[in-house]
Amino acid sequence: MNQPPSALLTDLYQLTMLQAYLEQGMEETAVFEFFVRKLPPPRNFLIAAGLEQVLDYLETLRFSPVDLEWLAHCGRFSRSFIDYLERLQFTGDVHAMPEGTIFFPNEPILRVTAPLPQAQFVETRVMNLLNFQTMIASKAARSVLVSGGKPLIDFGLRRAHGAEAGLLAARASHLVGFTGTATVLAGVKFGIPVYGTMAHAFVQAHEDETSAFEHFAYTQPDNVVLLLDTYDTEAAARKVVALAPRLKEKGILVKGVRLDSGDLADHARKVRRILDDGGLPHVQILASGNLDEYRVQALVASGAPIDSFAVGTAMTTSADAPSLDCAYKLQEYAGRACRKRSEGKATWPGRKQVYRHYEANGRFAEDIVTVEDDAQAGDALLQPVLQAGRRLALLPSLADSRAHAASQLARLPDFLRRLDPAPPYPVHIAQALRDLAKSVDERG
Repeated sequence: MNQPPSALLTDLYQLTMLQAYLEQGMEETAVFEFFVRKLPPPRNFLIAAGLEQVLDYLETLRFSPVDLEWLAHCGRFSRSFIDYLERLQFTGDVHAMPEGTIFFPNEPILRVTAPLPQAQFVETRVMNLLNFQTMIASKAARSVLVSGGKPLIDFGLRRAHGAEAGLLAARASHLVGFTGTATVLAGVKFGIPVYGTMAHAFVQAHEDETSAFEHFAYTQPDNVVLLLDTYDTEAAARKVVALAPRLKEKGILVKGVRLDSGDLADHARKVRRILDDGGLPHVQILASGNLDEYRVQALVASGAPIDSFAVGTAMTTSADAPSLDCAYKLQEYAGRACRKRSEGKATWPGRKQVYRHYEANGRFAEDIVTVEDDAQAGDALLQPVLQAGRRLALLPSLADSRAHAASQLARLPDFLRRLDPAPPYPVHIAQALRDLAKSVDERG
């Protein structure tokens, strides 16, 4: 995970097209844009995420000697093409929405302007990175909106679809408001607070629960969070009450308990009563166990005395919407606007900008998508971030992007904050863009 993936982490057709472009001398400037065609049915909005990793990829793109040797022996590519790849670097420009920005269908969140071979080749990895983190951030934000401000922790690594997915899911969820993660490497790489308790196996490996709790407390005196539901949840809570005075004599305080199964609301009420009656009102209750935004919402609405939630599989896999209908399409080549007209997949041509208007109360009102040189009122959402293959400035820190995401969620209209499907947010296509599309169509 510390080394950039091989440049061969791509689709074969990127390489075959690249060789064909070079053989035909097609190396003039191309413009590609990444956007989402439509929202998954459960979503009312999306949140842009993954830009940091995209820029890392573009700035470090190189074919290694091992990559080049494989290509030389696979029998598909010419020697001159492999020599070209040996020198290949990304030298283009990128405009993008800042990470944490809320967006809607048909709004480009990233634009790549570069010689055609470069702009085409990076398609697969750019889509891979933006699709995944945007998908996870948009899923995680739904739990944030219904959590009532209670902390949320990512517990999803073990069921993530691969190591990179688990790591980037921790980042994307933290970006939109999750407090922390159980994934240790995410703490190392991204500075995300790391949380953890114990497994049922730890309890089962001991002769009795009390011994397990006591041994764990001695090992982690500053983070005593005990798992209660291995056998009998309420009986375990009483054991915690009985053990707490002995631990306190040694300067160790029980910080929290975790509930991981059964009727979480009912168990939380019973455990809260046992803890309070036992003189442990400070001990917090963490709930986990197949949680998603709907279960979090229901638990909060029920008034269950749960202090924080650990959300795992459903968030890390975006279980109800495990992909986005996203695209990375050519919008201009050699100064000529381009438009795909396929049935159900038509695109708007040219270099575009998105402007956002607001209500008097600061909430989102409507967005306008237009051509780049058609200045409009409102906030221009696409900003330059990379020029001639190098960043124009340091990107915002993850903490700053997290603050931006929080601000965006706070400005979301009430009708879009619900978990149920809402009427579409108004995204208007400006007349200048419609006129460009018409001229492209007339050109044939």
